[in-house]
Amino acid sequence: MDQITADTGNAVAKLDKWVDGFFRLVPNLVVALVLLILFWLLSRAAASLIRRTATRRGRVNLGDVGASLLRWMVMILGTMLAVTVVAPSISPADLFGFLGIGSVAIGFAFKDILQNMLAGILILIRQPFEVGDQIRVSGDHEGTVERIETRATLIRTYDNRRVVIPNSDIYTDSVVVMTAFETARSQYDILIGCGDDIDRARGIMCETVATVEGVLADPAPDAIPWGMEADGTLIRLRWWTKSDRASTVRIRGDVIRDVYEALVGAGIDLPFPTRMILFHDQTEATDGDRARQREGWPAGAGPVPAPRPVAAGGAKTG
Repeated sequence: MDQITADTGNAVAKLDKWVDGFFRLVPNLVVALVLLILFWLLSRAAASLIRRTATRRGRVNLGDVGASLLRWMVMILGTMLAVTVVAPSISPADLFGFLGIGSVAIGFAFKDILQNMLAGILILIRQPFEVGDQIRVSGDHEGTVERIETRATLIRTYDNRRVVIPNSDIYTDSVVVMTAFETARSQYDILIGCGDDIDRARGIMCETVATVEGVLADPAPDAIPWGMEADGTLIRLRWWTKSDRASTVRIRGDVIRDVYEALVGAGIDLPFPTRMILFHDQTEATDGDRARQREGWPAGAGPVPAPRPVAAGGAKTG
């Protein structure tokens, strides 16, 4: 049986060669480590400068995002320089080429994340809304903006829930900024009786709304005849308040209450919908004859209800 002889001398020589190579790389490793520390300190200083500058200009969220991106860029550059120091055979051109190929792969792998990040940066730069604004996104979510991050925008709904909306959805869809302006107009449709004086009702409405606390005097409240309905005349009442949600909701309730009481007190009719229902008992001789019957089924061709059977005394049964 052949014996296997271990070549310990060759193994020791290779190990010794590895140790010598490591000690030859120690100076390069030290320089690379120093470079990384310097670039780390530089990234923190640059990020702090960006953040302070943005804070002074009232752009805190933009400062946070800009500082984060700048810090990562500086650290990537420092890491690339450290690699070229440790491995001199690798040139900066090779690293940039590898970074280009890697960025394409990362772009495909993290498409949604990068899309949201770019949308977040554009939102922070263009500022269609700010933290503290009340917005409605796509008609589904409405609330107060808490924070704008690189990936998503956080809003707090009026019933105290948090909604996280991807920035790409906000940037590509419609957004209503409820508090973009200091004031906003509210409206409510009121139906009065057909026989009531329209101008008198309008005057009562406007005078009453003007006395409600929180309703602005300029622009003044107005009431416009808006339609002639089956049950009465429709008047659209409009008034202006502060644009925040709390003001518009509270004042709307006060306006409806006070206007109702004023119209009722002045004898203005506020009609309810009226409907007429005809009951057909099918006791006439023409029942079932759709060409002659007076009510119930319309005249014409087609299947009709069968008439009740006639008993011996002539009366219908059933």
